[in-house]
Amino acid sequence: MAKNPKDNSTKVTRIKATDAKPAVTVAKAAKPATVKQPKQPDKQVWIIRAIKAIGAYFKGAWVELRAVRWPNRRATWGLTGAVLAFTAFFVVVILLLDALFKELFSLILK
Repeated sequence: MAKNPKDNSTKVTRIKATDAKPAVTVAKAAKPATVKQPKQPDKQVWIIRAIKAIGAYFKGAWVELRAVRWPNRRATWGLTGAVLAFTAFFVVVILLLDALFKELFSLILK
C-alpha cells in the first residue's frame, strides 16, 4: 500500500529564534594568567650556539661536496667547449639581428 503524500503521520515542529533558550550559559571570563617571559640566554651561551651552528653548516656542506660526482678532465674540457660554441653562435645571431634591425629602422626613418 502506497503512502499518501498528504499523510500527516510525521509532525514537524518549527522553532523560532525567540523561542529557543540558550543551551549553554556563558561563564564570566577569567583573568588572563600572567605569562612568564623565557629567560634570555647569556651572551656566552649565544656565542657557543652560533659557533656550533656554523660548524654544523660547514660539516653538512662538506658531506654534500663529498657526495658530488665530479667530471674528469676530458668531460670538463668537452663541456667548456660546448659552452664556448653556444656562446659564439648566439653572439653571431644577436649581431645579425642587430644589423637587420638597424637597416630596417634606417629605411623606415628615411
